[in-house]
Amino acid sequence: MSASDQDTPAATSEAEATGMTPRQARRLRMAAASVLLVAMAAVLVIRLASRTSVLVVGVYGLAMILCGVVIELSRNGRTRLGTWLLVAGLAAALVFDWLILP
Repeated sequence: MSASDQDTPAATSEAEATGMTPRQARRLRMAAASVLLVAMAAVLVIRLASRTSVLVVGVYGLAMILCGVVIELSRNGRTRLGTWLLVAGLAAALVFDWLILP
């Protein structure tokens, strides 16, 4: 096969069909961060109903801010960075909730 045979429309359409486009990836990350933002708000309300603490508000407030930052990063095309920040930040929030918060 020569290089010109590999560049046929059928070969490129198969390669494109297997992955997501950058626009689809951005929209997926934005949707995931939005859903997690609402989930963090719901958990914050539940936690505040059971115990009132500034530390609880701080941890979940920072997690909600992080979700907003990820949405903005995804809008600007930084989806991989946003994904890593989202995973690391929400994991840290859950660890703080489990280990540190009374």
